[in-house]
Amino acid sequence: MDLESNPDRASQLCSDGQARLLRRVAQLSNTDVQAPSLLPGWTVGHVLTHLARNADAHARRLSGSLRGHDAPKYAHGQEQRRREIEDGAVRQAEEIIADPRSSLSNLEEVFAQCAAAGWPNGHFLGGGDYGVAACPAHRLREVEMHHVDLGLGYTSLDWPDEYVAWDLPVLLATAADRLGTSRERRLFMAWLAGRGPLGVETTLAAW
Repeated sequence: MDLESNPDRASQLCSDGQARLLRRVAQLSNTDVQAPSLLPGWTVGHVLTHLARNADAHARRLSGSLRGHDAPKYAHGQEQRRREIEDGAVRQAEEIIADPRSSLSNLEEVFAQCAAAGWPNGHFLGGGDYGVAACPAHRLREVEMHHVDLGLGYTSLDWPDEYVAWDLPVLLATAADRLGTSRERRLFMAWLAGRGPLGVETTLAAW
């Protein structure tokens, strides 16, 4: 199923994923949120703050579509995103945990409003590369990937089947651009075709 073209199902999967994530982080301590995540240079607090601001960004786009306004995710671009994450990551655990809880609740209210309205103006790009009707699917990716990145026991083996069925082909389509050398591209291509093992030196650039 192409979740980008099925915002109703994508938003339900996203809501389920967000609920799982909130349950996992509910009792984190100040020490926990300042511990390193699995993302280089980011603490658990960085990841949770990013998830909160990303929820706000998707809500901004979707709320704009309801009003007929083609809104961007971040009014002031990537610098705004970076600054908000860095500033938010140093807060106390109680505040860091409450932040995504509030943002996710707001996003789910916006999901419900858009569903009731039939996901209007789904073609609006907001200066990005996917239509606003695809926001629930892209938000689902953020939730599932970053839940793993928290390093708190949720792994790729826990990803829902419907999410994997949608996103695995999408990520495979990016592989050619993320392989560094001609040798790596050939070894990866042969492996995909069942023509040999994947070389241990073959690495994909971070996505």
